[in-house]
Amino acid sequence: MSESKLLARIARFRVFLGFVFGALVLWLSEPTGQTVMAGALVGGVGEGVRIWAAGHLHKSREVTASGPYRWFSHPLYLGSSMMGVGLAVASGNVAVALLIAAYLVVALTVAARREEAFLRRTFGQQYEQYRKGRVDGTRRFSWAQAMANHESRAIIGFLTAVGLLALKAVRNV
Repeated sequence: MSESKLLARIARFRVFLGFVFGALVLWLSEPTGQTVMAGALVGGVGEGVRIWAAGHLHKSREVTASGPYRWFSHPLYLGSSMMGVGLAVASGNVAVALLIAAYLVVALTVAARREEAFLRRTFGQQYEQYRKGRVDGTRRFSWAQAMANHESRAIIGFLTAVGLLALKAVRNV
């Protein structure tokens, strides 16, 4: 199987695998009140990065260079990684942290590669100029744009995960 076909297959099942890994995380986790609070704080910062990025992003219509895209090629994935670290901390279990890390490395690497290939195909030289830091981005943040990019799903998912870990922590007391 070629690399592009393998990447496409992994990308197609990324969300399903996320739910499978999420169930394993919840089952194996050993959260306490302290780990949930610390993890929620770290993950909340990650969600903040995602919201900031989503409020600047116009998917598939342009190469976005404003907001966090001035400094990071993939700020949504950076935010997702921070959320993953937060959930790993909240879980209170090293095995869970390793599971989360494995999922994030595979899923986000695949997503980033596919996204970069799409941007190169679609925007060519403009994307290459962005990668070299030669595109000026001055757009202001838009909450409406963040919601148009369905960031509410990430918010709800994160709050649900933290809530379930908090419930488990209370039950484990």
